[in-house]
Amino acid sequence: MAVIYQAVYRRASSLFCRLHSTYVRKMRYLNELKEDDSLCRQAQTSGTFYLFHNLSPFLQKVGKKYLVPQLSAAGVKMILEKFKETEQWIEKSVLIGCSDEHIPHFAMDLGALEKSVIESELKGMFTDLQKALFIVDEKDSSVLASAQSLLRWHDSHQYCSKTGQPTQKNVAGSKRVCHASGITYYPQMSPVVITLVSDGSRCLLSRQPSFPPGMFSALSGFCDVGEDVEEAVRREVAEEVGLEVESLRYSASQHWPFPSSCLMIACHALVSAQQAEISMNSQELEAARWFGLEEVVEGLKREPRSSKQDNGSFLPWFPPKQAIAHQLICEWVKQQTSRPA
Repeated sequence: MAVIYQAVYRRASSLFCRLHSTYVRKMRYLNELKEDDSLCRQAQTSGTFYLFHNLSPFLQKVGKKYLVPQLSAAGVKMILEKFKETEQWIEKSVLIGCSDEHIPHFAMDLGALEKSVIESELKGMFTDLQKALFIVDEKDSSVLASAQSLLRWHDSHQYCSKTGQPTQKNVAGSKRVCHASGITYYPQMSPVVITLVSDGSRCLLSRQPSFPPGMFSALSGFCDVGEDVEEAVRREVAEEVGLEVESLRYSASQHWPFPSSCLMIACHALVSAQQAEISMNSQELEAARWFGLEEVVEGLKREPRSSKQDNGSFLPWFPPKQAIAHQLICEWVKQQTSRPA
């Protein structure tokens, strides 16, 4: 009987641990903060804060590395006191996560305050997000992208689209409410397909006019209303390079804050090698061409600064590892090199 009891107890204990893992406890705590204004307000007194100025994150350079500092609530208040500001600024912050030890993380935009004073006081600098994402650690880049997207959403959704009346955010910043209409607004992401097209032995990469000189990437475009992912991929490839997709497979997804909060859905698409002549849409793309394996491998090694040649032209280089396009290109290289000779 005792043996049976011990076996049941071990099984129950194992189930309890699985149901109450560190991840589960953290997610439930975050949900409580989003739903309970008083609990979240209390958490602001013990949490850490990421600072932004007009949506540009604050960074500090230590040696050759760029770090993303987290300020304590006391540290934030010290900065605000320099401007004789009140603690109401803390209420403008938004919840962006928490540590495994349940220390909540918030983001705050101090765009109305003098930037140079904050930078001098904290010995750092506010940096354009597009640059910041590629010079900080991958974990930090994800946090900055999410934080900026949420801050941007609140900045652009201060009024109800139905009544025109001001909306109010909850303390966590997980929603905004129009009390005149009763409508609750939640942050949204726009789905975008990003597709690496291949004809079996080559991959197709393109440039948009807004890209840095020399950079080529996978095709991408917003999903239309009513489309599924497969339809969006086929349409974008047809529109941009005039090719018809024969088959496709999903790779991964990534949140991306440009041009606004987007969900990048990454896919590989195969087209017929016999019908692989590119017909580029010049209204959307600046260049598009096929790349062989050797050229792709060399491009992955190349850095933006080393791509400029003596004649002023640029050798092709590809998005850095923080971008999901980089993952697609690396997956294609791995597939090509693993094929039997």
